[in-house]
Amino acid sequence: MKIVILGSGNVAYHLAKAFKEKNIAVSQIFGRNENDLKEISEKFNIPFSTTELLDADFYLIAVNDDAVATISKQITKENCVVAHTSGSLPKEILEGKFRKASFYPLQTFSKSKELKYSEIPFFVEAENENDLKTLENLASKISENVMKSDYEKRKYIHLTAVFACNFVNHLFARAKEISDSQQIPFQYFLPLIKETTSKINTIDPKLAQTGPAIRNDEKILQLHEALINDEEHLKIYKVMNESIKKMYEL
Repeated sequence: MKIVILGSGNVAYHLAKAFKEKNIAVSQIFGRNENDLKEISEKFNIPFSTTELLDADFYLIAVNDDAVATISKQITKENCVVAHTSGSLPKEILEGKFRKASFYPLQTFSKSKELKYSEIPFFVEAENENDLKTLENLASKISENVMKSDYEKRKYIHLTAVFACNFVNHLFARAKEISDSQQIPFQYFLPLIKETTSKINTIDPKLAQTGPAIRNDEKILQLHEALINDEEHLKIYKVMNESIKKMYEL
């Protein structure tokens, strides 16, 4: 199967790397950012282009959601499969006479961070069983965790991921703002973060909750509120504590 990846960002980079590690040949990486394409090309020995899209059996679109439909129009071949990697878009967003699919890796990707690709869940969807099996086989060469998922289910998978990853990381960033404001090294909190995230491997998150809100410790809550000078931090603190209280009916 002749494969072309469209995109040069974090997801495209890691998929190219994962394919390379598993000896899955990629015929081309295509996009607009020549510098990023060149980096991927040189690291993983994949030809790149910003102008001429190669003929292929499978095109994998790994770009920002708002660019998926536009870049899909550049694929004019009809007898092929085109899949996007978005968790929040239906396969029907793809515009062309090709067979449409999705190939969604459930992970947060940064070029500078190494990943164990075998642990990443992949959710695949296609228009027919043959294409679905092809995508399952391809994903299974990378990951030990491959599942079918239609758009209705995938939307909720992505929503859950936003709560579990994006919101949590934002709280880390806000926490660092507070520690930085008091010249407290953020590294002091890394063991706490590690224990918090590792704990939910064996304990239901709801049962793992600790802190002043679940204890309904109003003195500590009020003390913390008095310490917070930043309006946004105070808003987050209050909203999060109210959410905890509601979950445990305190």
